[in-house]
Amino acid sequence: MINTNITFIGPGAMAEAIFSGLIRNGLSIPERITLSGPNEIRLEQLHQKYQININTNNIEAVKNANVVILSIKPQRLPEVMSELKNQIPEDALVLSIVAGASLKRIRKGLDHSLVVRTMPNTPSQIGEGITVWTATNQVSQNQKEITISILGALGYEIFVQDEHYLDMATALSGTGPAYVFMFMESMIDAGVHMGLPRRIAEELVLQTILGSVNYYKQNDKHISALRNQVTSPGGTSAEALYYLEKAGFRTAISRAIWAAYQRSTELGKDPAIHIPGSGQTQPFED
Repeated sequence: MINTNITFIGPGAMAEAIFSGLIRNGLSIPERITLSGPNEIRLEQLHQKYQININTNNIEAVKNANVVILSIKPQRLPEVMSELKNQIPEDALVLSIVAGASLKRIRKGLDHSLVVRTMPNTPSQIGEGITVWTATNQVSQNQKEITISILGALGYEIFVQDEHYLDMATALSGTGPAYVFMFMESMIDAGVHMGLPRRIAEELVLQTILGSVNYYKQNDKHISALRNQVTSPGGTSAEALYYLEKAGFRTAISRAIWAAYQRSTELGKDPAIHIPGSGQTQPFED
């Protein structure tokens, strides 16, 4: 069990995924968890569901925290950092799941040196995700072990020394579910186009992808060898793969991931964050 007080700033879906996983896996208890945010209705709903502590005052919420988890939208980060600057206990760990927010930016914005930056992905909300993370040099080994336990509530975790790997992880695994969903959608639509009922097409595609992933995980062969295994000379798979190669399938995927990587690095360098729908930007210093 993590015998620490954990405060979440932001009551979003990812925050719920983390603290519900901690409670479900016996790593923490509701009395040790505090959730803070401006939406009183959302806070009350989560309190009723999990019996956790709630607070609408971020400064009050972090007073006795051993770990502060920033689980807010990127556009709210400047406001929250301004509010919490020099308010977080000196020995508390700050764990950020804010997309694109660098260690340097969080350190400076909070005037706090114990910072972990993470990049989870969507399947983390059901405990089947993977999170890449890094930490400042001041973070202790014990705090790293606490981080591993917390991120374990979301699925798998990978620690990296080089913070630049998080931008790469954003493009590959953070954005990755979108590629998979689009691929699945395309396969389902193709099935419907051939004449299959959509329900049957969905079941066929879902189980094909699930089974293929599990088969790969339980096999010691290279992934290209598995592809060759189901590609008979002159067969249907060979014909389909030839068309995909001719259409530039590999190149399109590679370029899409590279474009996401470039965008991730750009977002980390922007001198201001655009607030969607407002036509405004909010400056920050890095």
